[in-house]
Amino acid sequence: MSRPSRRVVLTGLATLALSSTVTPAHAAAPASPSATFTNPVAEQRADPHIFKHTDGYYYFTATVPAYDKIVLRRATTLQGLATAPETTIWTKHASGVMGAHIWAPEIHFIDGKWYVYFAAGSTSDVWAIRMYVLESDAANPLTGTWTEKGQIATPVSSFSLDATTFAVNGVRYLAWAQRNPSEDNNTSLFIAKLANPWTISGTPVEISQPTLSWETVGYKVNEGPSVIQHGGKVFLTYSASATDANYCMGMLTASASADLLNAASWTKGSQPVFQSNAATSQYGPGHNSFTVSEDGKSDILVYHDRSYKDISGDPLNDPNRRTRVQKIYWNADGTPNFGIPVADGVSPVRFSSYNFPDRYIRHWEYRAKIEPNVTNLADSQFRVVTGLAGTGTVSLESANYPGYYLRQKNYEVWVEKDDGTAAFRSDASFYQRAGLADSASGLSFEWYGSAGRYLRHYNYLLYTQPADTATAKADATFYAE
Repeated sequence: MSRPSRRVVLTGLATLALSSTVTPAHAAAPASPSATFTNPVAEQRADPHIFKHTDGYYYFTATVPAYDKIVLRRATTLQGLATAPETTIWTKHASGVMGAHIWAPEIHFIDGKWYVYFAAGSTSDVWAIRMYVLESDAANPLTGTWTEKGQIATPVSSFSLDATTFAVNGVRYLAWAQRNPSEDNNTSLFIAKLANPWTISGTPVEISQPTLSWETVGYKVNEGPSVIQHGGKVFLTYSASATDANYCMGMLTASASADLLNAASWTKGSQPVFQSNAATSQYGPGHNSFTVSEDGKSDILVYHDRSYKDISGDPLNDPNRRTRVQKIYWNADGTPNFGIPVADGVSPVRFSSYNFPDRYIRHWEYRAKIEPNVTNLADSQFRVVTGLAGTGTVSLESANYPGYYLRQKNYEVWVEKDDGTAAFRSDASFYQRAGLADSASGLSFEWYGSAGRYLRHYNYLLYTQPADTATAKADATFYAE
């Protein structure tokens, strides 16, 4: 974005107590309130999978750097997984199959039993990667006994991994990545019905192969499928390219009422839906899974990435992929919006308007405003951080421009870079108050530099202005989402 020429601010406008030209009925508190986390959740844990069970626990497993075992931890909150004790539930075989490259475990609860899907090579050929399943009938899978159910057999015996399972309209499916010997690539994506949790039923169907430029950097790869359903649609995300900074996520979409075993039912997006972001220092995001927030009201993206771009040697030997989580938002057309991999530390939120509930605070050419349908999600996300002015204040830091904050200038609100001055610290600091128009669920932000002046919108632009009328209070009230 380029900075526009600074327009002259009239003194009269700067001192006028502005009022909205329209006063619609206000909205109820949002159905999906904010869900914030501190990232990363787990260091040196790649290919993360988190399952929220009916017992109130989140169960978390991931690939360990030594590729030699399957670990599991649980907690009653997503953030609690960061410090939860970890249990090794299975260790690779000393020889033969399942003896090397223990990759990408996933834990699922199906028909009253726990199942872990994982990939493994052999001690005689570490690249003879195939898919395997463990089963436990214990209430607590960390303390239960696990039984090997064996390999998931596919019609073609070739490099295969990243099995995941999901049910649509009561039918259970398996999706995975496999080398198709008739194609010039590493892996494509397949789907099949399951006769039981470890046995494919019928003939698998290939639904995607790596052909696009961003799917073929370093290696030609489609892998790590994961499914989320919303609004009658099935969204299958996957990862592509080499496991360095080029690693990224793509997405296939199908109707939940379609024949999912017909490749024509699936539409592939032409661009990645999630990829490296230099501004936030997040590189190679991918191999994701999905879960939900503690209150069940927000969908959560789980993924790994690295905090640096340059890797010495084979990326598979670099141990520093870490598990991260952030909230998913849904576009007006019903598609998921993953935004960008957010910076380490506290994750950002969006602020919707109390009296224009479809509009969010966002920046456009650095000017702050409220606007609907912000598909460039990060433009409407802000981290609520300790105020630059201190003394119990907060500052609102741009998600996609770290170091840039909402600040008032001549009572207009812009997103600008912290220049280190006392004036900027004052201009970019606010007291977070209970919502002036909804003290139970809403928020209002009183400017640190002038008591009684709040962040508020007028003609959809943001200002710091007095909130001394009912309309002004409504204009100065927001919901964190």
